[in-house]
Amino acid sequence: MKHTVSVLVENKPGALARVSTMFARRGFNIDSLSVGPTERHDVSRITLRVDCERHSIEQIEKQMHKLVNVLRVSELEPGEAVERELALIKVHAPADKRHELVALAEVFHARVADLGADAMIFEVVGSPEELDSFEELVRPYGVKEMARTGRIGLGRTSATTTPLRKQHV
Repeated sequence: MKHTVSVLVENKPGALARVSTMFARRGFNIDSLSVGPTERHDVSRITLRVDCERHSIEQIEKQMHKLVNVLRVSELEPGEAVERELALIKVHAPADKRHELVALAEVFHARVADLGADAMIFEVVGSPEELDSFEELVRPYGVKEMARTGRIGLGRTSATTTPLRKQHV
């Protein structure tokens, strides 16, 4: 089963290496990893996506708490967290296909980040599943390159909060 784990660490050299090494030593592959600053300049958030059993993730959480620089570890439970990714996707786009690609992008609230003579780069932000769907639909046009950030997430603000669709102003 896939689990998303959020780890708050002191913003110090080696913190990421210690956390990721712990997963590697136990033979778990990290499917997605994202690291970035938080609201505090001295704290970073590491968000990992890993495939393992429930009892394994519980053991990993306990062991991470023992690591130097780790401040807090929590699992982002499905439905109880807001999770997003960013993707940049360069797609083969001859002039006669651009209208179709732009219409497809509008459905996913993607934006054209760059336009060249024979290609377009789309910027897509959404749930990992939405990005998977967009990628699948543009693949027949010819995906030339793609970069994805990896999953990030935060626990919902309350248990009664319902997911909102993206709104663009």
